[in-house]
Parts: sequence; structure tokens; C-alpha cells
Amino acid sequence: MSTNSYLQLGSVEALVVRKPIKNLHLSVLPPNGWVRVTAPANMKDDAIRTLLALRLPWIKKQQAKFTGQERQTKRDYSSGESHYFFGKRYRLEVVYKDEAPVVTLKGKNKIILQVRPKSPAIKRREVMMDWYRKELHTVVDELIAKWQKKMGVEVKFWGIKQMKTRWGTCNHKRARVLINLELAKKPIACVEYVVVHELLHLIEKKHSDKFVALMAKYIPKWKGIKEELNSFILSYEEWKY
Repeated sequence: MSTNSYLQLGSVEALVVRKPIKNLHLSVLPPNGWVRVTAPANMKDDAIRTLLALRLPWIKKQQAKFTGQERQTKRDYSSGESHYFFGKRYRLEVVYKDEAPVVTLKGKNKIILQVRPKSPAIKRREVMMDWYRKELHTVVDELIAKWQKKMGVEVKFWGIKQMKTRWGTCNHKRARVLINLELAKKPIACVEYVVVHELLHLIEKKHSDKFVALMAKYIPKWKGIKEELNSFILSYEEWKY
């Protein structure tokens, strides 16, 4: 069980989530640089404020990155909008037909979204998200098969999920991996980086020196790819804690 509260330190407001854990974790979350502290259940507010004060320069630096990051305006999935697919920008064309909805690529820079007449924006979005999910599933399936063999690990379950603050997650004990649906919009190299990152947690649970060494072994340029991923244009989302 966890409890939530807020702490204010100058201009920084932090969500504090207390859980039955041993160590304290500090995160600055997209898209607006919200601060979250996950703390042991019995940790006092003063101890958390001390941590925030010590890490304030780092917090401000991370928040500045989010503030300056390019992001899309709200999309209603109408003709003429720009949408990204595996790192490339496409122009959307909506076609209304009394047939089953489908999404296809046309030429080098156009996505055709075919939906039934009078389909509302929420339905058009649903069709697009289903297409993104299917396309990402195909890519991730191939990458997991490739990297499981190279690393000598085995995933018992993996899936795709819309996530707000992580590109992927790995449950070390259950060998369960989740990949963020938003990666369907990012370059393939970024998708591969996330897959490798999560699979490595089956070998090394924490982001230790060993973990970093393994990342460098399997993807020598992983730091640059990570930077590309985290600086790529953000989708419009009304994200909340």
C-alpha cells in the first residue's frame, strides 16, 4: 500500500509516494518536468526536503529539457495533420468509406486513414492507435527474438502498453517486459535501444556499472540513441500524476 502527499521547496513541488521500500528514488517526469519522490513509508518530510535541496540543480536541468522540447499540438486525426511513424513525419489523409477501417502508407510521406462515414475523432484515433500497436508489435517481436538469442535470456511475457513516464519496464522476477506504445512514433534504433535495455534487466536488475558495461557491449552508441529518443518531438498528451 502507498500514500501520496506533496512537498514544496521554493518553486519546486514534488509528489511524494510513500511505499514499503528501503531506498528513496527521485524522478523528473515528462511532459512538463513534474517531480516525483518514491520514499520509504517511515521517512520524514525533512529528510525528503534535504534530498530535494541537494538535487535541486539537477532537477532544474531536467525540467529545462522538458520545457525546451518540441511537442505537437493536440491532434484530432483530420486530413492535413502531421503524424510520426518510426521516426519519420507523415501527412495524414482521412478517407471515408462504408468499409472496415484500415490504415495504410502511401508513397514516402502520406498515411491514409480509412474510416466509416461520420466516424468521430475518438474513433479515428482508436483506429490509428490500433495500427500503431500492430506495427510496433511486429518490430518488437523481431527485436526480442534477435536479442534473446544474443544475450541468452528468455522473456516469459511481453506486451505493448501506453505509458506516461517510461519507455519500457521489466519485471525481473517474472521475466515480464512492457514496451511503450509511443515508440511506434520513434526511430527504429530507439525502439531497439529500449528493447535491449529492458532485456538486460533480466541479467542485471539495477542500473549498476555492470548494466552500463553490458549496454556498451551490445549497443556501443547507446548514449547517443538515448539522447535522440528523449529529445524527439513529444506527442500532445494531457498527462497528469
